Amino acid sequence: MTGFSRGDVVVVDLGMTAKVRPCVVVSIGQPDRQRNMSVVVPMTTEIRGGEAEIRFPKPAWLRQESVVNALGIAGVDNAKIERRIAAFPSDKMAELESVLKRLLGL
Repeated sequence: MTGFSRGDVVVVDLGMTAKVRPCVVVSIGQPDRQRNMSVVVPMTTEIRGGEAEIRFPKPAWLRQESVVNALGIAGVDNAKIERRIAAFPSDKMAELESVLKRLLGL
């Protein structure tokens, strides 16, 4: 595992059929000192136009257009985070925060 921060795009092994995929880290660094975990939101190419999807400009490191699916929010063991890819665009991170607040009733 390499270093990463909130707002970074990382490659995560989500296990089972979810595969290894890019995700946006949405938790603060070390959110729980008792567990070595982070909270991430996955990127997907399954674009359905839902209210919980955040569109963003396709970066060179993605093969095709994708969205961040806030409904896929998950806690993952940091050992499952394979590497950092890039920072997620700050304006889109603000949009993701807004969607998560609505989704979670915060």
